[in-house]
Parts: sequence; structure tokens; C-alpha cells
Amino acid sequence: MYSASRTPNSNSNPSFNNPTTSGNLPQRLFTRREVIPSRNDVLWRIERGAVRTLTWSEDGTFITLGYWGPGDLIGYPLSRVKPYQIECLTSVEVSVVPPQLWHQDVNALLSHIQQAEELLSIVHRKPISLRLWQFLVWLSEKFGREVEQGKLIDLNVTHQEMAEVLNTTRVTVTRLLQQFEEEGTMIRHKRRIILQLPNKTVKK
Repeated sequence: MYSASRTPNSNSNPSFNNPTTSGNLPQRLFTRREVIPSRNDVLWRIERGAVRTLTWSEDGTFITLGYWGPGDLIGYPLSRVKPYQIECLTSVEVSVVPPQLWHQDVNALLSHIQQAEELLSIVHRKPISLRLWQFLVWLSEKFGREVEQGKLIDLNVTHQEMAEVLNTTRVTVTRLLQQFEEEGTMIRHKRRIILQLPNKTVKK
């Protein structure tokens, strides 16, 4: 369902190529859909792949906390939300970062806060069409690459998962994606989304 083949965006996190924080740390591999353990004494640095962090309400409704890729630090010590889960969207390789090294990862920690706040601000945008569009733009900046037709989001996020992020319904997401296609602001290519960013004005 998800593709593990994409080019990491090293610009999204300056500490991704920092030799003092990655390279000599223990490595772990996880498969797509596997859950990375939530430990109080460990942060995980993503070296390859993509994950999402999530929680859920009393009625079982999923609440997405973030989408994370190469260079990002993730883990329960950064959240304290209960329940808390890290789900692999692709095959994932991580480094295990112990507490005594966390002070070396200030850039990654700041990036985590900034990305979480960006996503939070998007989730509260109105109307819902603007909320969905800005979420797609956010994904394209984090997981995208330039192609001839525009900016391709090289991660397959389902309509249901988009709905969970944006606090709406899958039907609404499907309808709005079709609207974006009709307006020419988005095209589909092999189960991927390509954004036409120069013409990104969205009508209500």
C-alpha cells in the first residue's frame, strides 16, 4: 500500500547528515505496518522510510499526531500522549538514540516541534477544502519530489488516513480530491498525487 522507494529530503532536517548523531548508533529495521516500540528511555532517529505517530480516543477513533521521515526524531519522550503509537508506513530503518545523546540533537528536536505545530495549524484551517489542500502541500514539502507535471507526493496516504488527520470523513476527502482534479490543481499518477503548486488556489 505504501512505497518504500523515495528520495530522502535532507533539507527538511539539518541534523540528518550530522555525523555526531547518526552513523555510530545501534540500528533497527521495521517492516511496513509494524509498530515501533514506545520506550521512555529511547528516541528513534529515522534513517530511511516514513512513519506516522498516532493515538486514539475512547471510542476507537484514530488521531494522527504527525508524519515523519528521514532525519526526524520520534519517540514517547517527545509526546507523553497516552495511548501513543508509531506505525511504519513503509519499511523503516532507525537509529536508537539514548538519553545521554539527546542534547546533541537540538536541531532535530526543534524540527519536531515545528512540524507538529505546522500540522496542528493546518488541522484547524477552514474551509475543509483549504485544510485538505494545505495538508497535501505539507506532505509534498516533506515527502515530495519534482516531476515534469508538478510536485509528486512520494507516499501513499489513503483517503481514510487523510480524514483521520483532518478530522473529517473519508467521503469528504474523496469528493474534494475529485474537485482538485477537476480544477486542474492535482493529478493522479500510479496511485500517487501530483500537485500543480503554481495554480493552488482552492475554491470553497
